[in-house]
Amino acid sequence: MQIEQALPLLGGISPAQFMRRYWQKKPLLVRGAVSDWKDLQLPLPRSQLFELAGEEGVESRLIQHKEGAWSVKHGPFSRRAIPSLKTREWTLLLQGLDLHSDAAHALLQRFAFVPAARLDDLMVSYASDGGGVGPHFDSYDVFLLQAHGKRRWRIGKQKNLGLKEGIPLKILAEFEAEEEFVLEPGDMLYLPPRYAHDGVAEGECMTYSIGFRSPAQQELAGELLMRMSESDEMDEVNAKSASPIYQDPKQTAVQAPGAIPPAMLDFARAAIDKRLAEPLALARALGEALTEPKANVWFEPEDSPAMLEAVALDRKTRMMYDEQHLFINGESYRAAGADFSLMKKLADGRHLDRRDVSAASDDALELLSQWCEDGWAHAVPQ
Repeated sequence: MQIEQALPLLGGISPAQFMRRYWQKKPLLVRGAVSDWKDLQLPLPRSQLFELAGEEGVESRLIQHKEGAWSVKHGPFSRRAIPSLKTREWTLLLQGLDLHSDAAHALLQRFAFVPAARLDDLMVSYASDGGGVGPHFDSYDVFLLQAHGKRRWRIGKQKNLGLKEGIPLKILAEFEAEEEFVLEPGDMLYLPPRYAHDGVAEGECMTYSIGFRSPAQQELAGELLMRMSESDEMDEVNAKSASPIYQDPKQTAVQAPGAIPPAMLDFARAAIDKRLAEPLALARALGEALTEPKANVWFEPEDSPAMLEAVALDRKTRMMYDEQHLFINGESYRAAGADFSLMKKLADGRHLDRRDVSAASDDALELLSQWCEDGWAHAVPQ
């Protein structure tokens, strides 16, 4: 992607300018951000969304506001469970539409000026007249792209983020709007984290939300420590030199057996320090965590291609890299040289053409073929 090139998606400014001026700083309203809906083959028809809402592998929610009360139901939903369009104030949310639609996945790639490590998914919100999820805030960056119909947005940067009690949604107790916009198809609103907003459908409405992951530090630390404790590489080291076990030959008799010995705490601290001191352990655990598919994601195995001409990543595949590793779907590989450059190109562009593949070594070709067999990538005839 040319990050210095002005884009209609960002209102005529470049990705570099957007990241400097707006990213995690202030909202941006863009009229006509997307105009080529026919080329994109979007938005998906209502019937297809309802069909997806009935599938086990699709995360879906139905939110209704009736007589002042809120209700939330989790899918899958039969067609009969979805209210009629004549019924007001209901919203159907489908998480991860990009995992189930090539068209939605292609739209998501237009936001590749943000690191893939931050990109989460594309959620679609389908609503009847008056539908919404109430005034709220998100802890992550979001682009709200209007795909069909109209939605009225009220936004505000407020300090009071207290929530209403006794309802199944995180709705702000005291929402104070500072600005108001009506978005029509193709219009888009960017909001930084913790920016309060309330969107209400004006008639039948469909909004795409492009969200970005912002893991909590404590949550991330727990995930990384768990992965580091399960490291195969560390297991090999321990196999060669047996891992020390706790010993206390100088332990005296105690009158308070419930107290944890300070020496055991020191032993535990040394175990953590040893794991952290392992070269590249943290980097490897982070890359594996960031590329781990979500729990509802699975891949369809394929026959290994007889001849690999070109290759494209499956839309569900997450692939990243750092200076010494290649990561794909929760697995890591040490990498260097020409093959590493080739794999980085695949991670960035999500495909390799015939010329790229012809330059790959036998080891790289074997790996690509295995990914195709696993369904993580697909052979593309040229």
